[in-house]
Amino acid sequence: MYFKDIVGQEDVIGRLVQDARKGIVPHALLLAGPEGTGKLQTAIAFARYLLCAHPGGEDACGQCPSCVKMDKLVHPDLHFVFPVINRGSSENPTRSDDEIAKWRQAVLEKRYFSYEEWLRELGPDNKQAQICTKESESVNAKLALKSVEGGYKIMIIWHPEKMHPNCANALLKLLEEPPAMTVFMLVSDAPENILETIVSRTQRIDFKRLPEKAVAERLTGPGYGLDSAQAQQIAHLSAGSWLKAMTALRINEESETFLDYFIQLMRLSYGRRIRDLKDWSDAMAAGNREWQKRFLAYCQRMIRENFICNFHIPQLNYMTEREAQFSVRFAPYVNENNIMGLTDLLSAAQRDIEQNVNSKMVFFDLSLKTIMLMKQ
Repeated sequence: MYFKDIVGQEDVIGRLVQDARKGIVPHALLLAGPEGTGKLQTAIAFARYLLCAHPGGEDACGQCPSCVKMDKLVHPDLHFVFPVINRGSSENPTRSDDEIAKWRQAVLEKRYFSYEEWLRELGPDNKQAQICTKESESVNAKLALKSVEGGYKIMIIWHPEKMHPNCANALLKLLEEPPAMTVFMLVSDAPENILETIVSRTQRIDFKRLPEKAVAERLTGPGYGLDSAQAQQIAHLSAGSWLKAMTALRINEESETFLDYFIQLMRLSYGRRIRDLKDWSDAMAAGNREWQKRFLAYCQRMIRENFICNFHIPQLNYMTEREAQFSVRFAPYVNENNIMGLTDLLSAAQRDIEQNVNSKMVFFDLSLKTIMLMKQ
């Protein structure tokens, strides 16, 4: 990851490069902002820049031995801490190093990914990931050693809000008085959930949502090559997140299918066509559970978008052209009388699917209750 690979954060990058060239790099940075705005990617690119033997005015050289190691994230002076699912014991819990191979693969292949996607990479276990108490011992041990290549030692902590309080407290002194040439970079989507004593020991850099223009320009460039109209549409749907832009790009074809099923559900429910709704429910139940959850999440988005559509403020809507065409007539049926009921109904159905409730029952029950709500 280089600075040139990051979308729409020129101001942040300019500040970091300037600090590095002046030799005034803070010993602890908190990179904070919405998901998908390039915080982790910027942290890795900055680590590459600091470790590079011949950094330029705008980016790392890409050719020195340090950059070659960074291409595979195996530089000996770059360390990562991130949430993991504990598969060990209380005395010997799972730590970041135990999942480092999966982490490197995820970062190198996906580049932008969410906490939920990382959980799926860790495995099918229906558990939350955490940075355990014992992780602080690993951090202290690594940073107590001299730099292997004689320069900076860099510790990137992804989602520090997931640190066990005991781990966070154990790192306080190290954050306040780190060894020479040591740089911490804490990367967080939810800085308000980090211990205040941790935050107070860092210099915060806020990442803003990406401008639509920056997203659209990247999508029309090398590697994507979209036409300007399609790029602008995806940029609008991204809501300032490159992660959402990539998701929209990947599921564009799937969304067309979801829209067809959504239209069927709403029309059949409004017409009280019970037999056809039973067939619709059977068709939905034929999909796998991940597909079903994505469909229900899509339905929730469409309900919100149609409710907002009633206010006639186009810039507040994030819909494709075909979705918008359907919403012209459908939006009035989503109003203050049923918006909460429809949203809660779809959310409950999604929760049932996640808990392995019989999908035929879930979708038929959903369709019957939608009948009542569509008449309100």
